[in-house]
Amino acid sequence: MKFRCERDVLVDALASATRAVATRGGALPVLSGVKAALSGDRLVLTGSDLDLTIQVVVTVAGHTDGVAVLPARLAADIVRALDPGAVHVDVAEGEAEARIASGRSHFSVRLLPAEDFPRVADAPANEVTLDAAALVDALRQVVPAASHDDARPILTGVLMAAEGDGLRLVATDSYRLAVRDLAGASVLREGQSVLVPSRALGELARLLGGADKAGGRVSLRLGERDATFEVGTFTPSGGGDGGGPGADTAGTSATRLTTRLIEGQFPNYRQLVPERHPNRLIVGREPLLDALRRVKLLAREAIPVRLQLREGAVQLSAITQDVGQAEEELDAKYEGTEMGISFNPEYLADGIEAVSGDEVTLETLDGLKPAVVRGVGRDDYLYLLMPIRVS
Repeated sequence: MKFRCERDVLVDALASATRAVATRGGALPVLSGVKAALSGDRLVLTGSDLDLTIQVVVTVAGHTDGVAVLPARLAADIVRALDPGAVHVDVAEGEAEARIASGRSHFSVRLLPAEDFPRVADAPANEVTLDAAALVDALRQVVPAASHDDARPILTGVLMAAEGDGLRLVATDSYRLAVRDLAGASVLREGQSVLVPSRALGELARLLGGADKAGGRVSLRLGERDATFEVGTFTPSGGGDGGGPGADTAGTSATRLTTRLIEGQFPNYRQLVPERHPNRLIVGREPLLDALRRVKLLAREAIPVRLQLREGAVQLSAITQDVGQAEEELDAKYEGTEMGISFNPEYLADGIEAVSGDEVTLETLDGLKPAVVRGVGRDDYLYLLMPIRVS
């Protein structure tokens, strides 16, 4: 295998594929590598930990076709450290080393056995397309609410369910709940749902970035046990690499992310959302965020921030014994009974940041029941947060 590629293009491709590389000590040794498969001018880089697989396909100046598995982190670090310009990668047939060179810099790196790298299954034929920018926005709002506790695998997933004529994304860690609707995104059959690992969706959001590379679209293919997201155009390529792009411009790329679905029953989130909210606060989003950031400087050691709701204002406060206290008051519109309610400040900030628009609403039943955060005039997203009982 022998090819030439611009450093920055190769750095980006290696960085993306390496994000799926196994980091667990018990994984197969070959999964610490990234597989490089060259066919003509098309280079396919694959990283996988068996649960998550990321493939990046880049157009390079190919010389000799071949397949090799490079130690992922080391290869990425070497290419990143090189001076800008052309990078030459050469693996002679039958040799166990890859030579990486640019200018006067020359590296020789031991390879991992390519025959041990797991084959990537082909994606299902049926696909639907989603607006990439809308999907990125939805993932930004929902994914942070998923749990990171592997002891509760169901809660580490994001529910994708058919809802009306669109798609609903739901995540919860049992302390908060995020729900976002994507209208017109007919991905699933009526009543159908899948549970996608939040880690995979977080990586998808990172890969999509500004969605410019996707031409504004991302493809989704659902199998019985896997979900595949494609950014850019893939065409069949053979060799067990699950396809490559029909790119014809040097440096352009396509990316495919495949993840195993989580098996199990997601909690009945609908029963968590109160049907009525007699108390309703409307306040500027940025002023509330700024005040919360200041006040939570005194909310240490799991101390909550308390919101005192009353007509015309909301007061934020935090007290940490032997450290100090903070208070700040904001002008606001409030309808309901004067009351106080306390929250984890980080969780509250996450919900407010996720809301779109200049103003947010905080709707409550009382100081001990879940509160709902929404954007004013926006019904496509809600963030439900459990309050903290304060003695």
